[in-house]
Amino acid sequence: MSRPSKSVKSWLAHYSELASAWRGKAGGHEDAQDAMHDAVVRLLENGAAAVADPKAYLKRSIANGIIDRHRHRAVLAMSSLDELDESEHPAVSGPEAGVFSRQLMDDLAIALDELPLVCRQVYVGHRLEGWTHAEISAALGISRDMVEKRMTQALQHLNRRLQKYAR
Repeated sequence: MSRPSKSVKSWLAHYSELASAWRGKAGGHEDAQDAMHDAVVRLLENGAAAVADPKAYLKRSIANGIIDRHRHRAVLAMSSLDELDESEHPAVSGPEAGVFSRQLMDDLAIALDELPLVCRQVYVGHRLEGWTHAEISAALGISRDMVEKRMTQALQHLNRRLQKYAR
């Protein structure tokens, strides 16, 4: 194993300090970790030696990442079916249930086909295949930020197209 270069040591020395500081500030521990991970990846991809003040760079980059995650959640507030009361579950009973389900599936397929290919791949990968954003990022060769943007775009489109099914 090779020894880390001086530039790597300089930002790495601040990592634990920043991790402790952001755990308390971020709304969720996962948001802070994700933002820190993304900031470090960008630092390494862009060349740590090129950054004059690694501590300031990481601090600002982590703050921006947490803000981006918060904005993303605010735009697309979602609740899982488990969190909803039974009366809030989308359901149709009786003889029209089968017709309703088929129509919803047809409309969903049409709405998915209308999406740009990358948006569709991100949505299907995450929602239907259960992949994480990091796995999708690696599979498609795009950044995690781009995965989040494409997922937001897909959800907004599907929300508009399937609004008639909302109660």
